Amino acid sequence: MITVKSLTEIERMRQAGKIVYLTHQELKKWIEPGITTREIDHVAEKFIRSLGATPSFKGYNGFPGSVCTSVNDELVHGIPSKRKLLNRDIISIDIGAYYEGFHGDSAWTYPVGTVTPEAERLLAVTEQSLYAGLAVCKPGIRLGDVSHAIQSVAEAAGFSIVEEYAGHGIGRELHEAPSVLNFGEPGKGRRLSKGMTLAIEPMVNAGSRFVRTLDDQWTVVTTDGSRCAHFEHTIAITDDGYEILTTA
Repeated sequence: MITVKSLTEIERMRQAGKIVYLTHQELKKWIEPGITTREIDHVAEKFIRSLGATPSFKGYNGFPGSVCTSVNDELVHGIPSKRKLLNRDIISIDIGAYYEGFHGDSAWTYPVGTVTPEAERLLAVTEQSLYAGLAVCKPGIRLGDVSHAIQSVAEAAGFSIVEEYAGHGIGRELHEAPSVLNFGEPGKGRRLSKGMTLAIEPMVNAGSRFVRTLDDQWTVVTTDGSRCAHFEHTIAITDDGYEILTTA
């Protein structure tokens, strides 16, 4: 069942989203060659808790970290570890914060040191696909319109859309209905309405679209070893458009 949020509930989600945004801003200061993903996780958890929230992901279905740290060919759900970031790596950091009964959720992919032009392009196109999907969001349009907009940008650049994972509704629960695919046909799917809150999150591979899950039962990687990127915002549908909740 899709839940439509009240203005009061959206305000609480706005506060949760701001905490997620501020955590991303804090972590950007730490992303450099030599730091471990576990150190990034520790900084994130301490910062989230200092703002009166709790990490949404810690313990979620048994996930051991406070944030997801996915490096290079790791698409999503990377477990923080002793792995040190290297110059030319890229890292996707997915952050969730639970505040006063509601969640905020946002992922961003960052360069580590100096990256290749190909990596820069992958990050730029994936971010562009996110905003292309957001741009069509308003009451009355269908989820397929959002999905198609995302897919069109990524595939026009020669990249692949991952089909096994998708965006989602969000609110009192971290994952709610509906599923928001990153591929689809315009004019298809559920119509958006004011008060719906969604996490829109393109996941794009530089190579083929296929992925697999590692033996740790969490980390999702590309099957061909190509790099991948993940960008995500939590939004609320407004009277005539959308509002990004995971921002300042």
